[in-house]
Amino acid sequence: MTQATLTISSKNYSSWSLRGWLLCKMSGIAFEEQPVDLQDAGARQELLLLTPTVLVPRLTHGAVEVWDTLAIAEYLHETFPKAGLYPADTAARAQCRSISGEMHSGFYNLRSALPMNLKARHERFKIFSGARPDVERVRMIWRECLARHGGPFLFGAAPSVADAMYAPVCTRFRTYAVPLETRLEDYVETILDWAPMQEWTAAALAEPEEIAELEVEF
Repeated sequence: MTQATLTISSKNYSSWSLRGWLLCKMSGIAFEEQPVDLQDAGARQELLLLTPTVLVPRLTHGAVEVWDTLAIAEYLHETFPKAGLYPADTAARAQCRSISGEMHSGFYNLRSALPMNLKARHERFKIFSGARPDVERVRMIWRECLARHGGPFLFGAAPSVADAMYAPVCTRFRTYAVPLETRLEDYVETILDWAPMQEWTAAALAEPEEIAELEVEF
């Protein structure tokens, strides 16, 4: 059996690590986690959104090394096609790729204003005006997908790449008390109750490390 290793950063703070980890779990690949040192300058810059490093997530599978979350998704889809990382229907698959790509390349203001922090919880939080269009765009994407595909996940009964891509947003919306209508709140609950998310969250809450700069409210 080919050995696989996934290099990740903080489970409390690193949304990209979470996405890569969820994709590996969904694919069924047997892998070991390799955490980076949180005192490493590059790792801290990645978490603070100061540089687009390729430190994490990085999947090593035999002789193959693949980084960048969408590249990992495509590699796992090619390697484990029966895992169903993308919807079987052509139109749904195109939509899944489109909204996953949109999350991958956009929403910078949302990520800056609402940094992932699973240990934090705000009863009320004022989102700065630049991030509000990002929040509304996420709401629109979720409404469209749930209405078209029936839920409880974005593309129906089973999780897809899109759910892995938007899972950190679900944690952010919960952390910062972002208001959602009932169906979208139900989707957030579905993601947060999903077994892999429960496993990740438990490990995140047990992390002793804290990065003080990430406690700043943008």
